Amino acid sequence: MEAKKQLNLAKRIKAIAETGLVYAQGDYDKDRYTELRAISLELMAQLANSPMTVLNEFFIPQKDYPTPKVDVRAFVLNENNEILMAKERSDGKWTIPGGWSDIGCTPSEVAIKEVQEETGLEVAANRVLAIYDKQRHAHPHEPIYVYKMVFHCLLQGGELKAGFDMLDAAFFPLDRLPELSEIRILESQLQQLHQMVVKDQKEVYFD
Repeated sequence: MEAKKQLNLAKRIKAIAETGLVYAQGDYDKDRYTELRAISLELMAQLANSPMTVLNEFFIPQKDYPTPKVDVRAFVLNENNEILMAKERSDGKWTIPGGWSDIGCTPSEVAIKEVQEETGLEVAANRVLAIYDKQRHAHPHEPIYVYKMVFHCLLQGGELKAGFDMLDAAFFPLDRLPELSEIRILESQLQQLHQMVVKDQKEVYFD
């Protein structure tokens, strides 16, 4: 079985264990689900090549039904149909602006905020382009289960400059993309999103 499928099975085991911990009635059930969760984390640590201490610190014990994390991204083009991108400090590679959704903000507000914080530009959210289930695409393996929402945003103003947690910010033509941070965005996705905007396709892509 390929590693990606094994990792997804480990994620499912973890979700089942945490659901069991939410609804468990007795100590026996809680002990079994706690052990099952620990096993799932050990499996994910091996498959994702991450230390157990990292996973234990990252995954806060669930107190309600476990759900995927949501990554919100903004797809912005300039007048030359070049793509707005930011260079991540964490891996030195490029992605479209975005990040984890914030409690208290709507998804579109998150997209607008991330563009401003990462690139210095002001945008307005126009529409949803795509909702990706990351496991359905060729992203590198990771221990968490993620949905990715991508908004088409329109330039409103501001000054192009890298945010405090970014190394750089710039526009790139589709045929001359920089090295991509593939855990965040794939070239195939950028090609799809670019075509949807340039050709004014109204359908929303979803997995």
